[in-house]
Amino acid sequence: MAAIRFSAIALALLTASCGTDTPRGGAVADTQADNGFDPATLAAPPACDSRTFEGTAFTICPFDTRQDRIVIALRGADGSPLRSLAALREDLGPTAAAQVRFAINGGMYDEDGGPVGLFVAAGRTVKPLNLRAGPGNFHLLPNGVFAVDAAGQVSVTPSARFRKTVGKPLWATQSGPMLVIDGKLHPRFDADGPSRLVRNGVGVIDGRRGYFAISEEGVSFGRFARLFRDALGCRNALFLDGSVSSLWDPAAGREDPYSALGPMIVVSRR
Repeated sequence: MAAIRFSAIALALLTASCGTDTPRGGAVADTQADNGFDPATLAAPPACDSRTFEGTAFTICPFDTRQDRIVIALRGADGSPLRSLAALREDLGPTAAAQVRFAINGGMYDEDGGPVGLFVAAGRTVKPLNLRAGPGNFHLLPNGVFAVDAAGQVSVTPSARFRKTVGKPLWATQSGPMLVIDGKLHPRFDADGPSRLVRNGVGVIDGRRGYFAISEEGVSFGRFARLFRDALGCRNALFLDGSVSSLWDPAAGREDPYSALGPMIVVSRR
């Protein structure tokens, strides 16, 4: 009989579901409908909510690692880059996918989908911390790292501080620029600059709680940063990406189709 192979992401989610409380929304069946969504997940409320801030529409996805487990996906069971939320869902398989509350792309990447900055998967450093200067949003310093440790502690940290202030992460992805740094907006942002793109990011309230957010229309960096600081109460927040920003919220029936993504952050039920 052929051996059954699981990706590191699927294995993490399956392990997370063993011996834990019943997931929020009740038990979930192991079968999926033809459209790729498990009908049982539709009985649960969507993981994310719509919100308007300063006239711009956003989708906000809260997390709390006392109830949620966070992993970061890059490659499938065969070692190839996943590149899309649909490929992530297929790679997870029905059982692990049924545990997913939402997933969102997270972290700058090259044309092949590989991370350009720090990437840690299941405790292994795939790509080292990148502190070099250069062009583009990633190098609009300070940039930062979103990380999760083995105890479920989450952090958003400016990259230059990361080695000194964060212990060994279990999962980590580097992106940039930082949006909010210790309660202050990035010093190079205009209040509402002319660059207006769909954008997504992550902010933390404390070591367990935070928010992912994606704009549903073009938004400036300044307004996006204020969303995290002023509306969501995040003292530290990180820009994840721009026009490719994509979200999978199974209970809402949303799976954005962009097919050239890099790392993807997966938030699942414990």
